[in-house]
Amino acid sequence: MRFIAFEKVIPQINKLSLPGLETQLKMAPSFRENLLERFKEAQKSAKLAAVLALFYPSGTGETNLVLILRKVYKGIHSAQVGFPGGKPEIDDASLLDTALRETWEEIGLDLSRHARHLGELDQIRVRPRGRNIDMVVTPVLYVLESEPAMLNPNHEVADILWGSLDEMYSGSSRTEEVFHVGGQSQTFPGYSVGEQVVWGLTMRMLEQFFTMLNPEFEAEQNW
Repeated sequence: MRFIAFEKVIPQINKLSLPGLETQLKMAPSFRENLLERFKEAQKSAKLAAVLALFYPSGTGETNLVLILRKVYKGIHSAQVGFPGGKPEIDDASLLDTALRETWEEIGLDLSRHARHLGELDQIRVRPRGRNIDMVVTPVLYVLESEPAMLNPNHEVADILWGSLDEMYSGSSRTEEVFHVGGQSQTFPGYSVGEQVVWGLTMRMLEQFFTMLNPEFEAEQNW
């Protein structure tokens, strides 16, 4: 996906309506409306978090995005590939501020200047394994006009990865991976990025973003 074509799509992104849970349940049987009420109730007690998806042009003019590989630790995201992000702190004025602060802390990238805020995707509710409380995660979208340099991962980050948007969007990097979850082996779909795999919550965020891209515009621009 050439970045020059991606830039032409950017103005369209903010015009597109996010599907939202209400829309997802619109054509469902009437009893499914209870799911919407349960979701709203869960949000009242859920822990909030925000992550940041950053798109930029590679040296060859393709559209890439920044991903991180978290270090091995005693936590739910140990050794997983994802976006920079985390929970709000008391000084964060909004979840947007949370995503920007976490990006600065985790990879040393200040996006308060020279970057465009594209908007947010739908919040995603998830219950981490072994936890009795839900998390509601807000994905924030940003774009840079050039490849970020001099990134400085902190103690939480094992590596910074450069994912090809074209390979994910086209499905050419689609894969399946066996993970050990809760003492059992389970197979999950994902995207290959080098020797790592993007799966789970991060993959759900990317899939949501892909549904927002206009197929007619894509064909016209010969992505």
